[in-house]
Amino acid sequence: MLVLDGVSKRFGGVAAVDGVTAEFPAGSLSAIIGPNGAGKTTLFNLVAGKLKPDSGRILLDGADIAGAGEAEVVRRGVGRAFQVASLFPSLTARESLCAAVLAHRRETMRIGARFAQSDARVRAAEIVELAGLGAVADTPSANLSHGDRKLLDVALALALEPRLLLLDEPTAGMGPEERRTMMDRVRELRAARGMTVVFIEHDMDIVFGAAEKVCVLQRGALLAEGPPAAIRADPAVVAAYLGGGAEE
Repeated sequence: MLVLDGVSKRFGGVAAVDGVTAEFPAGSLSAIIGPNGAGKTTLFNLVAGKLKPDSGRILLDGADIAGAGEAEVVRRGVGRAFQVASLFPSLTARESLCAAVLAHRRETMRIGARFAQSDARVRAAEIVELAGLGAVADTPSANLSHGDRKLLDVALALALEPRLLLLDEPTAGMGPEERRTMMDRVRELRAARGMTVVFIEHDMDIVFGAAEKVCVLQRGALLAEGPPAAIRADPAVVAAYLGGGAEE
């Protein structure tokens, strides 16, 4: 589904992403890890179209999307949820999803209409149930718990009907039980929608407990990749984490 082929991005004299080559098969659940400053977020920004690579290709189902821009990348089937959820605080979870559905359909002129009369409400209701937000669907986003706000952010990405879902630290700021619930939900969504999911995460218990494949970045380059057990035992990976890295 996603192929990175020699992708590089420099900022001045710093190689934020340095010749990264990796593959993420359709339907897979993969993690990208690495010390601070390793280039994880920059790599996500390149895949999501926020940044244009200096060199290399980013293939989504065989089509090169490198430098296509965020709007076009979304249309091609890439959704993204962020480390810090960006929500409509005065809207309920259900209304927020209605607005996202209408925006994805390029029907933004209808966002001001009453949501109860919108056929987008039907689609929003489907996403509410899919994401497990039924109990808080009519709660204003500002009043949701941290875990439910993060889950709503993922649900908003689902409204874009992605084939590839990028999750930037989906469990950041959560307690142990919330973290397990979030990753259980991510696995369920992946299975239900047949999506390819790639996530950045610092919690190694989450990474090794959820990911089928782990890619390790260090100073912008791919240090190692493989199944969790192999990554956990890789001396180079252990040394990279023990040695730390530059701040992002």
